[in-house]
Amino acid sequence: MTDREPPRRRVPGPARGGRTSRPAPQRRSGQGARPAARRPRPASSKSPTPLRLGSPRPRLRMVSLGLTLVLMVFVVRLLQVQGVDASAYAAKAELNRYVSHTIAAERGGITDRSGVSLATSVDAYDITADPTLFTQKATKVKDAPEQAAALLSPIVRMDADKLAEKLRTKNTRYVRLAARQTPQVWKQIKDLRSTLNEKANAEGREASVLSGVLADPSSKRVYPNGDLAAGILGWVNADGKGGGGVEQQLDAELAGKNGKIRYAQSGGQQVPTAGSTEQPAVAGSDVELTIDRDIQWAAQDAIAEQVKKSGADRGYVIVQDTRTGEVLAMANAPGFDPNDLSQANATALGNAALQDAYEPGSTAKVMSMAAILEENAATPLTHVTVPNRLHRGDRLFQDDIDHPTWNLTLNGVLAKSSNIGTILATGELGSTQPKANQTLYSYLRKFGIGRQSGLGFPGETAGILAPADKWSTSQQYTIPFGQGFSINAMQAASVYSTIANDGVRIEPTFVRGEKGPDGRFTPAPRPKETRVVSAKTAKTVAKMLESVVDDEEGTGTKARIPGYRVAGKTGTANRVDPATGRYKGYTSSFAGFAPADKPRVTVYCAIQNATKGSYFGGQICGPIYKQVMEFALKTLQVPPTGTKSARLPVTFQP
Repeated sequence: MTDREPPRRRVPGPARGGRTSRPAPQRRSGQGARPAARRPRPASSKSPTPLRLGSPRPRLRMVSLGLTLVLMVFVVRLLQVQGVDASAYAAKAELNRYVSHTIAAERGGITDRSGVSLATSVDAYDITADPTLFTQKATKVKDAPEQAAALLSPIVRMDADKLAEKLRTKNTRYVRLAARQTPQVWKQIKDLRSTLNEKANAEGREASVLSGVLADPSSKRVYPNGDLAAGILGWVNADGKGGGGVEQQLDAELAGKNGKIRYAQSGGQQVPTAGSTEQPAVAGSDVELTIDRDIQWAAQDAIAEQVKKSGADRGYVIVQDTRTGEVLAMANAPGFDPNDLSQANATALGNAALQDAYEPGSTAKVMSMAAILEENAATPLTHVTVPNRLHRGDRLFQDDIDHPTWNLTLNGVLAKSSNIGTILATGELGSTQPKANQTLYSYLRKFGIGRQSGLGFPGETAGILAPADKWSTSQQYTIPFGQGFSINAMQAASVYSTIANDGVRIEPTFVRGEKGPDGRFTPAPRPKETRVVSAKTAKTVAKMLESVVDDEEGTGTKARIPGYRVAGKTGTANRVDPATGRYKGYTSSFAGFAPADKPRVTVYCAIQNATKGSYFGGQICGPIYKQVMEFALKTLQVPPTGTKSARLPVTFQP
């Protein structure tokens, strides 16, 4: 062989469509290179399937769609927040930033007829709090509401648990912890808060457990005379509203109209530069009563002493101007101090003189006598023979004492307060007993029995008076002398004022007028007037009532007042015990007016269930009548008339 270069081995080319393979480097023989191994041939003679990469477009579409949906959700929500619910979210933002609360109107005062203050309002503070400043985050104290409540409880005299519950209130930045606290109370809280804040700052904390305690200016009701006229005045409750008496009856006029303030706040404090809106409060009207403070004091002192001395359940005294119907005094015993209701006896709250219903007894006989005279059934001199016992219906009637047959005039029946004589006399009011009953009933209604007095006082009773055709067999004969129906003390006093006012009933009134915030005084409307009996009948009855006091055989001699002519009547009635509904004890009373011939003042006194000493009305209420009447006549500067009484005969010679 010739020296030729050996033939080169043929290397397969790259696959079509694949990557280009770089040829393996040739190594020269003789240099220790290892001969390259041969690649095996594929079993198939066909070419291999080429590899292809996936297209990115579907993936991009999916991602784009997902992003689009997410952006659409954000866009829709943004439109809802900024468009549909914008006002709601703005309101929530303002709720957190702005604070609104009520500005309490100054409550009007109450005075007596001379302008003497009976109820007034003084500066006070409502202790408030921002509950968001009592969280652990704000105070760095886990139990901040409980700690704050424990500190405030002895100062504001409230239960610590209730205070803590208010401090934990959610979704608000304003709660009222205690209403109408004195300036001294707020100063004590403010000083304690300052001390705790300094201590918190020294410890590196921004706020103490009392940082969120604030105060709003308010007012507190004060009754300068303590329990004087409390039954008339009533009280103001914890919500600042009238809770009884005139305070409740005239609450709208006294309360005025509250205002409102709205201001930006930060950390519970007003931001001065952020501005505020305020609707000023309108003060309430001042109310002037018909009450005379001095006469009220005299009546209250007298009845309280007698109730205590007699061991009685309660008593009342009413003083009324006979010419105008104005109530000059209305005293109850026992009473209460509206400045501190926590110490009051629950049974003493209210106004018993208007809210107690009881059987009046013989003081009601004046209405029977007025009916007899007005109907011309008899005259003061008509003879009435009064036996020791009288059988009528299903009962045997008697007077308060055993006596032989009395030969009395009609005037004497009233003077000696004979039940039997009254039954006999009123029987002449009709041709039959039912007709007599109907006639008497009509006069009782005219005198105001069975209906409210006209004062419009909260809780006043109308009493109980059944229609004449509903009277039981015994009521036909007991009602003429004051048993079998019930009244209140004001109704009883009004009966005597009607006789004193020449037979014209004037609805009683407490209020003389009101002075508004502008200082203008508006008199109260004139009370309603009703003719009950003629002036002639009224004057005759007044003369008969003088015999009760002036005549030695009368039952009211203890009510005499030197220098004055006095008309009056005693009363002693079986009393219905409110607890059992049965008769137990007595209602003792005395009613009358003076001067008898030129009346100016009516006084009525009643004592319930006296258990010590005498229980007869003339014995325990007669002296009260005298004491209060003397004081009232001197206070009003009413002089004696200087005339002598008629001295009508009490008995007759058969």
